[in-house]
Amino acid sequence: MSQSHIVVVEDDADLAAALLYNLRSAGYQSESFAAGETAWRAVAKRPPHLLLLDLMLPDISGLELCRRLR
Repeated sequence: MSQSHIVVVEDDADLAAALLYNLRSAGYQSESFAAGETAWRAVAKRPPHLLLLDLMLPDISGLELCRRLR
């Protein structure tokens, strides 16, 4: 069975690190991005099973990123 791929989009470095630590400890393959545009490019190449998305990002809003992904 392959691991679930989870992407965290969070500009608060401490919160992102805590989320990644807990996800990886639970056995999930996870990665994090601090900006929406960077996350958009990465997700377009490799769609995750789950996306944890902050709504207030420095470059584009989380809502705009969500609209693009839909």
